[in-house]
Amino acid sequence: MVTIRWKTGLLLFWALSAVVGAPQLVAQQDSAAEATQQRLDDLDQQIKVLSRRWELYHDSVINAAKSRPSVTAGATGFQLKSADGNFVLKLRGYLQTDARVYLSDDAQVLTNDLLLRRVRPILEGTVYKYYDFRIMPDFAGAAPTIFDAYFEARFKPEFAVRAGKYKPALGLERYQSATDVKFIERGLPTNLAPSRDVGLQISGDLAGGILNYNGAVFDGVPDLASGLNDIADGKDLVGRLLIVPFAKNVDSPPVDLAFGIAASTGTEEGSITATGLTAGYRSPGQATVFRYLSSTTTPVTGTVFADGRRERFIPQAYLNKGPVGLLAEYAISRQTVARDTGITRSSRKLEHKAWQVEGSLFLTGEKNSFRSVTPKKQFDPFADGWGAFELVARYGELDFDDDAFPRYASPTASVTEEKAWAVGLNWHLGRNVKLMFNYEQTQFEGGATTGDRPDEKFFATRFQTSF
Repeated sequence: MVTIRWKTGLLLFWALSAVVGAPQLVAQQDSAAEATQQRLDDLDQQIKVLSRRWELYHDSVINAAKSRPSVTAGATGFQLKSADGNFVLKLRGYLQTDARVYLSDDAQVLTNDLLLRRVRPILEGTVYKYYDFRIMPDFAGAAPTIFDAYFEARFKPEFAVRAGKYKPALGLERYQSATDVKFIERGLPTNLAPSRDVGLQISGDLAGGILNYNGAVFDGVPDLASGLNDIADGKDLVGRLLIVPFAKNVDSPPVDLAFGIAASTGTEEGSITATGLTAGYRSPGQATVFRYLSSTTTPVTGTVFADGRRERFIPQAYLNKGPVGLLAEYAISRQTVARDTGITRSSRKLEHKAWQVEGSLFLTGEKNSFRSVTPKKQFDPFADGWGAFELVARYGELDFDDDAFPRYASPTASVTEEKAWAVGLNWHLGRNVKLMFNYEQTQFEGGATTGDRPDEKFFATRFQTSF
């Protein structure tokens, strides 16, 4: 009985203690909750402050980057660009060193030679977003020469204006950069196109790049020549239309194809002191094989000079499909010439013609192109990289007008025709380094006192580096 009472009292005491202590426990819990909430609020505020500080720092970094010029260096040269991209300065260039060996040259007409073929630093830039310039001298010859010096305004892809000295858009292989050509020396049709001239040109790409047009007025220079100062008032009009059917298929065109026609016309009036004619047409080995008569260079009395209309027509095309590449062009050059002996004067319009077909194949599977190719693997003997290997071949002919002989050119000193075939191997160690090995053989008609000039057998190598 006592035990039951004791237990009952203990239970009543516990219940009473719970009832009396409940408010105090609730108060303690509320206080802890408030403290926890305060800490959470404080942490949330700190996070917001830190987040804002990060946003301000991030914005400051971006704004600083936007206002800071950039300096880059790579395979395409060295570049300094303003923060907004409206001002750009580029330093580029290339160097070509050649070795020439003439086989079966018993008469030693040509000299086996090691030479600097081209040494050309290039300065390019953009000012105020739309206006470009390019300056390219060459230091490989006896004296420095300015090859390119022009200004171009590019308002939109469909319309650009260029003024200065540069390549007229005539010969297809001539229009290729010297760093991109497949052979050490360009083919025979290049004889019938000017190298560079001073002029004013408009050009652009229409229909998304499918149609490229060029139209220009130039001082007018002879075939193969690079002009700077005109000798007469007459000017040349030059134009080219080039169709690139798959220009819009930038990522995966079925083929890299372009075809078109270029032409020029103008009047050139020379004299016996400034003939307005080429100094001489060349063989692939760079030997002079045809020149007009001159009283200073031949025993024949009289000098031949330009005396009227000059016209050129050059259909052209190239095709690249995978590792295979083809290039073809046909050139016609017509020039009215006169011969003045001091007693009599005669004139005639002469027509010279040339053509070539050129093919190439990358043995290492690179995608062929009209421009430079980047090897799949750069040459690195320590990383199993050997660059790209390209086989090349071409055939071409150059026919000089039969009416040029003997009144305007000597049949014993100038050839009437040359036919050339060539093969070669190009080793692309990287995008910027290339080794070239060429063999070319040319057969001539005429050009010697006993009949035909001996065949030219020409072997050449080139080391090229560009940036």
